Amino acid sequence: MGHRVEPGLYALGCPMADSRVFVSANYTLSFDALRAALVGQDAYILVLDTKAINVWCAAGKGAFGTDELVRCIQDSRLADVVRQRVLILPQLSAAGISAQEVEQRSGFRVEYGPVRAADLPQYLRAGQATPEMRRVRFDLRDRLVLIPVELVGALLPMAIAALAVFLVSGTWAAAAVVMAVLAGVVLFPILLPWLPTREFSTKGLILGALVALPFAGSVFSRMATSPLWLRIATALTYLLPLPAVTAFLALNFTGATTFTSRTGVKREIYHYVPWMAGLFGSGIVLLLVTIWVTRLGA
Repeated sequence: MGHRVEPGLYALGCPMADSRVFVSANYTLSFDALRAALVGQDAYILVLDTKAINVWCAAGKGAFGTDELVRCIQDSRLADVVRQRVLILPQLSAAGISAQEVEQRSGFRVEYGPVRAADLPQYLRAGQATPEMRRVRFDLRDRLVLIPVELVGALLPMAIAALAVFLVSGTWAAAAVVMAVLAGVVLFPILLPWLPTREFSTKGLILGALVALPFAGSVFSRMATSPLWLRIATALTYLLPLPAVTAFLALNFTGATTFTSRTGVKREIYHYVPWMAGLFGSGIVLLLVTIWVTRLGA
């Protein structure tokens, strides 16, 4: 909640009654991106209460929606502040807005600006958006920006999990845990377009399996004198839970990418999270069994 702007009407420069009105989310980065793009402009910014969520995600969740926009227009008494009746909204808010209903209920017509705030000066000069301004991109640079945020959030849980596994199974297993987490928060956004399948869950499972495979293979090889079933069971303690961890972390990126839809994400969660939990739980049970058998044999 430290990235929250108070909802309401803001003046940029010295706006007049005929100045443009731009609409934004009350997520700090969204608001700041809009202000930075409009340097030198005299305009109003109407900030909706999106619960400190960015435009793209808030529109998908309904927080940047028709009801909230109409409410904010009324609460700010916008009709008394400006004579013109046009609102310029981010294109990525369209999923949550019914332009026709907004006009019927408030008298303000909705106009969608470009995808990126940085294109606003050119958009305002031309009076319309070019096809390139309408194009939604999620290229490597956009995906790399997400990594530090996800990594910082995962560091403490990763350290705790790695320490616990180290105390139980040693350095090799702890290193595998670290790699599974890093695969989910670092490798996944980088490799996203090239991983097979459409669902983020299965993409994450595939990536997690590829990361876990060398660890499982190494353990299987080092246990050459152990019974075959114990070697397989020990290898599975890597191949079952670690891909589940990577896949679960990969799901976090569904809220930051244009590759997914709200209904698709909900379907993924309901369908795949139980499987992830099952894989993870099975791996933990196998780990406890193999530890017990190994110590019993010793």
